[in-house]
Amino acid sequence: MTTASSTLGLPTASPELASRLQDGLAAVDATLRAQVDHEDPFIAEASGHLAAAHGKLFRPLLTLLAAELGSGVNDDVVAAAAGVELTHLASLYHDDVMDEADMRRGVVSANARYGNSTAILVGDLLFGKASAIVAELGPEAVKIQARTFVRLCAGQIKDDRPAPDGADPVDYYLGVLADKTGVLIATAARYGAMFSGCPPETVEIMRRYGERLGVVFQLVDDLIDVTSETGESGKTPGTDLREGVATLPVLYARTSTDPGDARLLELLGQDLRDDELHAEALELLRAHPALDRARERTLEMAREAQDLIDPLGQGPVQDALRALAVSIVQRVR
Repeated sequence: MTTASSTLGLPTASPELASRLQDGLAAVDATLRAQVDHEDPFIAEASGHLAAAHGKLFRPLLTLLAAELGSGVNDDVVAAAAGVELTHLASLYHDDVMDEADMRRGVVSANARYGNSTAILVGDLLFGKASAIVAELGPEAVKIQARTFVRLCAGQIKDDRPAPDGADPVDYYLGVLADKTGVLIATAARYGAMFSGCPPETVEIMRRYGERLGVVFQLVDDLIDVTSETGESGKTPGTDLREGVATLPVLYARTSTDPGDARLLELLGQDLRDDELHAEALELLRAHPALDRARERTLEMAREAQDLIDPLGQGPVQDALRALAVSIVQRVR
């Protein structure tokens, strides 16, 4: 097995810290496997479909890393990390139905394999499993989980709607990302600090850090969607453009008053499901200054996440948290 420092974007982690994180992730993974299992073979298969293709367990990693600011990983920290990941996993089943996705994490999506109704119900089942885990952690954890879920759903609803009249489109979009992606990552970091005995001030810092990190995570995904070549990122380049999703590069491009951008602006107002129009729009967007502007804004937010760690002082865990913010941005070529 490769080390946490090499696989999880923590190049500054000491061998001892990396080993503890790897052991913690193994415990989380074992918990997840037990939770997605079911006495009914079909339900067990459908529940485990996306779990079997899970990535690097980014959210559980953050829970475990935050716990290192306190007394370290314990059974409650592992349970909290598993609860967060199950919540995330459940949301993917629902996301794929809403997006009418065919692929997820390199495998056939659950809705394509089992149908929309089953995919929705499996997502609900996994939300129930997550809630059962969190309920064992006490009323405060339950309250946090409920509020997280409300914000997550609100973010998904707002993501399908344009910015209201008078609202700044970029600010609105960043707010959507904070809700639909940032809040669950914030809860992951918050739980780690909470259940390792950190003081309230540290718990709040980790919540704010996690939310900012979540926004960066999504912004990087948006950039990769524009910049990647076919096959590099696991999904077709320009998917957001094709689906009419106005991500940060598009929002910045739309503010241009340069007459030379007239064709790009025209394309961004059209249905880009046409292959030729889509390819032209993607080529123009890749060459547009809006892309560099979006990269800079993403890096700026990663630096803000790093700055939030400063009140926690210096140490190997703090260094790893700062490195994590940088490693996310480095995913963009």
